[in-house]
Amino acid sequence: MGAAILSELLTEILIPVAAVIGIAFALVQWMLVSSVKLSPERQPSTTTNNNKNGYTDYLIEEEEGLNDHNVVVKCAEIQNAISEGATSFLFTEYQYVGIFMVAFAILIFLFLGSVESFSTKMQPCTYNKEKMCKSALANAIFSTVSFLLGAITSLFSGFLGMKIATYANARTTLEARKGVGKAFITAFRSGAVMGFLLAANGLLVLYIAINLFKLYYGDDWEGLFEAITGYGLGGSSMALFGRVGGGIYTKAADVGADLVGKVERNIPEDDPRNPAVIADNVGDNVGDIAGMGSDLFGSYAEASCAALVVASISSFGINHELTAMLYPLLISSMGIVVCLITTLFATDFFEIKAVKEIEPSLKNQLIISTALMTAGIAVVSWIGLPPSFTIYNFGVQKVVKNWELFFCVAIGLWAGLVIGFVTEYYTSNAYSPVQDVADSCRTGAATNVIFGLALGYKSVIIPIFAIAVSIFVSFSLAAMYGIAVAALGMLSTIATGLAIDAYGPISDNAGGIAEMAGMSHRIRERTDALDAAGNTTAAIGKGFAIGSAALVSLALFGAFVSRAEISTVDVLTPKVFIGLIVGAMLPYWFSAMTMKSVGSAALKMVEEVRRQFNTIPGLMEGTAKPDYATCVKISTDASIKEMIPPGALVMLTPLIVGTLFGVETLSGVLAGSLVSGVQIAISASNTGGAWDNAKKYIEAGASEHARTLGPKGSEPHKAAVIGDTIGDPLKDTSGPSLNILIKLMAVESLVFAPFFARHGGLLFKI
Repeated sequence: MGAAILSELLTEILIPVAAVIGIAFALVQWMLVSSVKLSPERQPSTTTNNNKNGYTDYLIEEEEGLNDHNVVVKCAEIQNAISEGATSFLFTEYQYVGIFMVAFAILIFLFLGSVESFSTKMQPCTYNKEKMCKSALANAIFSTVSFLLGAITSLFSGFLGMKIATYANARTTLEARKGVGKAFITAFRSGAVMGFLLAANGLLVLYIAINLFKLYYGDDWEGLFEAITGYGLGGSSMALFGRVGGGIYTKAADVGADLVGKVERNIPEDDPRNPAVIADNVGDNVGDIAGMGSDLFGSYAEASCAALVVASISSFGINHELTAMLYPLLISSMGIVVCLITTLFATDFFEIKAVKEIEPSLKNQLIISTALMTAGIAVVSWIGLPPSFTIYNFGVQKVVKNWELFFCVAIGLWAGLVIGFVTEYYTSNAYSPVQDVADSCRTGAATNVIFGLALGYKSVIIPIFAIAVSIFVSFSLAAMYGIAVAALGMLSTIATGLAIDAYGPISDNAGGIAEMAGMSHRIRERTDALDAAGNTTAAIGKGFAIGSAALVSLALFGAFVSRAEISTVDVLTPKVFIGLIVGAMLPYWFSAMTMKSVGSAALKMVEEVRRQFNTIPGLMEGTAKPDYATCVKISTDASIKEMIPPGALVMLTPLIVGTLFGVETLSGVLAGSLVSGVQIAISASNTGGAWDNAKKYIEAGASEHARTLGPKGSEPHKAAVIGDTIGDPLKDTSGPSLNILIKLMAVESLVFAPFFARHGGLLFKI
């Protein structure tokens, strides 16, 4: 059927080179952010181009009527407090997660090793009984190792993201004194550091793991890539705890700060008199940065693993065509190069001069990266794939052309853009849906809530159609492999997506620091404008994550069904139908757990903030300092304690169902959770985002309509704050965590499929 144009040697070189380029670019961006000094001394000019991105301008010259020395010192102090709080929380969280990681690794080894009673003998291959493959014990050992690799990479990705975000927030604040363009570049460059480090590290570790495993597995590619699936499981299991724990932390602090500070005491957001304000800013980093980084890394790892598993039992794996086999990694490599070029458009080719240019600049990042990546996919498909090959399709080999695979990846990529723009339409206050929600605040919080919920439900329609079309086209062209590479297409521009996503919390923190440092209202106006655009882009990032999760989990579901040797999944059989209906219920159960956790933690936070306002003399007058540390401790303790039950629900469900009820019932559970989880996740994220931006629309007062609803402290504004507070756990805890639920259950089922196929369904065997 022909061979790929790209040689195997060149493939082996290009993939790690692309990863190293990504890491090097991230370090260059970090150095540029570092050149903004957090010290009151004047920095001598080192270049004649004094205006290039503002990095050689004097920092202290443009603040009016304030002691500049004190402003910079205050910013540095607040940044240190936020950084210490975030680092402390992550280390505490990682101690608990580390125990789970070791325990679950042992569980993987025991379950998979027991498939053949820990035998070291070679076994007939699953898909080709005439060939002999490595022992089940080898699969157990290597699956465990890849799980640990994925878990550690996921934790490392989250931690790195948090570090750069807390490093950049005060620098963004200081740059805002020179203009909104300078602050934008600092925040965006910081996000790019995280995006490129995560994309490059994920690719590099996966590539190295494949090559190391190959030393043992040799020609047994079926066993090799089955063991590699543990990498995706490790990535997503850590992401689950990061998203849930971080989400509970940030929203407990945010809700507590808003309810007492803005609604009861009528003081501004991020006012230094509010005891929960440091915890709120810490939460932005541990939830929206560390948790989100781990989440998207998990999606990338699982999409790659799903594609590799299906490819290993197709002609690529059977004929040992390494270049074609590593096609998913070549897509990711091209994605890094494309995102690098795209980033330069925001930071170097064009300069933002006005507030209204922020959001278009971020949207252009999505459009440019998608357009360039389409051409990149065409090149990779042409040189990295044979003209014709076969793809495994539930027991038969389906003949596919390389141009058909190009369409599979491209439709995933463009479906992601569609989801992004629909999300933007429903969550940006530049459009009528959010403006209608803001207008509904005239008659109080109840109508605001009604309009917001309706908006969220309606916003599901187009993304679901986009996902449905991409599934139909990609499956028709290349079966389950087509769906897996469509998911990879959606995630191929992950470095740009993460840069845009991380930009939001960094800008949010910058605004908080400006308020706490007592900087002028003009600075706060600039940081608010950056933050409002960041809210919309965060919602777009969540849309991408949810859309890719749907495709990834479907691809993993297909791989699970094949590996568990199920010929058909018949919903009319009782075994499958009970799984289907229980699976559809799980996202509701999970959402209930996470939202109640936020509510319980917020309750403690509200009581503590009220106590401090009532008992500390001079706090409201600004003559006494609040006890920030107690609020940070409340958020930390609550999130660590409350993240365990939802995490256990997700991790234990496939094990219990597969062991007790068997693979048919488990396939029903996976299908049910996918179908209902995607809908709830999109709806929750968009409802929360719309409420948040409706509040910001009223606060900014940028249009005549907005001014009729304001100013801050008016009744419509108070109704908007209540809506925003209700939406916080929806958009930052439950919604984003649900996409991990549907992916994680699917990849866990795939990893444990050999055990379930051999020993599962104990109740039906009695």
